[in-house]
Amino acid sequence: MSPEFHIALRFLLSRKRAMTMSLAGIGFGVAFFILTQAQTGGFERFYIQTILGTSGAIQVHDRFQDTLRTMEAGGEESPSGFRIAHRESRHYVEGVEEPAAVSEALREFSNVVGVSEVVSGSARARTAVRGDAVWVYGIRLDDHLAVTDLAGQVVRGDLGYFQRIPQGVMLGTELARRMQLQVGDTVNLETAEQLRRYRVTAIYETGVREIDQSRVYLHLGEARSLLKKPFGASFLQVDLRDPANAVHDAARMEAVVGHFAYSWQERERAWLEVFRALRVSSALTVSTIILISGLGMFNTLAMIVMEKKREIAILRSMGYRRADIMTIFLWQGGMVLGAGVVFGWALGAGLVALVSRIPIRIRGIFATDHFVVEWALSHYLWAAGVAAVVVFFATLLPARRAARLEPGDVIRNAAA
Repeated sequence: MSPEFHIALRFLLSRKRAMTMSLAGIGFGVAFFILTQAQTGGFERFYIQTILGTSGAIQVHDRFQDTLRTMEAGGEESPSGFRIAHRESRHYVEGVEEPAAVSEALREFSNVVGVSEVVSGSARARTAVRGDAVWVYGIRLDDHLAVTDLAGQVVRGDLGYFQRIPQGVMLGTELARRMQLQVGDTVNLETAEQLRRYRVTAIYETGVREIDQSRVYLHLGEARSLLKKPFGASFLQVDLRDPANAVHDAARMEAVVGHFAYSWQERERAWLEVFRALRVSSALTVSTIILISGLGMFNTLAMIVMEKKREIAILRSMGYRRADIMTIFLWQGGMVLGAGVVFGWALGAGLVALVSRIPIRIRGIFATDHFVVEWALSHYLWAAGVAAVVVFFATLLPARRAARLEPGDVIRNAAA
């Protein structure tokens, strides 16, 4: 143990009550910082998983085809041909005209796990109870299971039942509740040109209200017949091994296949910004606890400087330099910081574990029956970093003031 550390500990123990309050404040501030970040991060991560499990990492949609014409340059003796694209007269091509070829090209990307061809369109579901506007999704079940979490989202019924029945249909929980439908019941799907009857084979729940109350899954061939779309696909849904790389992969896919590719980050930008704002806001709010504790520490250290002038003068007379005096006070701040951070880490981990067990029913943008938390080392490091900055500045000013004390001035003031 160095002499500076020993002296710092003695000074610290002379104000045990005040320093204990500062330590507790830092600990609680660190703990609540970790808790709020774990909550916001957990809900954000769960929302992202829900989006990836329902709408995929990337969706490949329509394309624009430029109208090109050839012009000659250089005159008759040295003609050279070039083409000009007229942007104002670009031809819009709806959907994916050759889904098989495009799907094959997409599967060549190393990050792609699976591709599902989807034919979609609007219809109206009717029962004896009521009618509702729905959005039909025609899929090949095996392909779609490879790019979504549909297998885990089924709450009633069976995917095998859907696979066996050509006229089978899968509904969301909200739509089934509103139309009072159960597995085995029949429902009519009506378009502008025809009406067909289907059997409910499974009911799923994603937690995303707009999906659960409007999306209806049919077999791909049946959807083509109902919607009068015998060729092509409305879009291709793509799953990735590393969804975080979706923006880069979407740009490459656009260049290769000539279709618009939308990453999940682009599609869900608004909600991601909301979660980011909540995370920053909660961090700033909870940091005020640490800041207030730092102000209390500053006041305590300033009082120690005033009370220990004589001892500081004696230390200077014994040969202690100004840097040594500063080190003594910085040691005090470091001890309080270290104890507060360790206490805060332990309390924060306990609170996160406790909160994760609290029941809460959330439906709307995802489905969960308890608080969702994220266990991340970065939360603990950020909390410790914020506390370190506050404590450093709270300790630095009293330490500099103590270091500037001159033994002669202290003796003269004491004599007066």
